[in-house]
Amino acid sequence: QVQLAESGGGLVQPGGSLTLSCAASGSGFSFNTMGWYRQAPGKQRELVAHISSGGITNYADSVKGRFTISRDNAKNTVYLQMNSAKPEDTGVYYCYATTRLFTKWGQGTQVTVSS
Repeated sequence: QVQLAESGGGLVQPGGSLTLSCAASGSGFSFNTMGWYRQAPGKQRELVAHISSGGITNYADSVKGRFTISRDNAKNTVYLQMNSAKPEDTGVYYCYATTRLFTKWGQGTQVTVSS
């Protein structure tokens, strides 16, 4: 059974950096798209970034130029490097991974951008 485990969330000051990781466990699966969504208090979940198995990336306009998504296919792990963090980046960040058969979600990790 596939499980996603996020790590790296926490408190960061405005302008600071944080790196999120999401490792997918479960043998025999090849993941297509992997990515991150986030949900701020009182708001809907929104796409932050995703990356294909071939390394093609896509970003929300609000994070372009500040966030970088990457993945290690051998480790089934996706990363989100957050630079120049803003208070509006605060929220719960959820990773996801897709296969031909299903999409799996992580439990979420809290990111708080505050001084």
